[in-house]
Amino acid sequence: MMAWVAVAAGGALGSMARHGVNRLVSQAWPLLRFPLSTTCINIAGCCVIGILAGLVATGRLPMRPHWREFVFVGILGGFTTFSTFALDTVTLARTGDLAHAVLNVGVQVVLGLAGAYVGLALVERIGVVR
Repeated sequence: MMAWVAVAAGGALGSMARHGVNRLVSQAWPLLRFPLSTTCINIAGCCVIGILAGLVATGRLPMRPHWREFVFVGILGGFTTFSTFALDTVTLARTGDLAHAVLNVGVQVVLGLAGAYVGLALVERIGVVR
């Protein structure tokens, strides 16, 4: 039960941080068409998860399981799941499992884009979005 509470609390904080970055970026560059806030969030999340994973793995940052769930799954998951995707892919590659690293990128990117396309197409088909 504690793990669920830790993830929920961290997720709320990460989601609020994501919303804050979105607002700051859109206020700073209101006419920019490129998804800069998403890019900033994903890059920042990837850097943070890399630093924390390295510190935890080397024992420089001891972290109990509930704290890991709070930070990695909760905060970073609420901020961006792209950081987890990046860490999973890099970990696969660094452990010599390059085939699964490449497969992970291909499957998640291609099927993620396909899922978004299909979802929008379904909604357009029933006339909700044009």
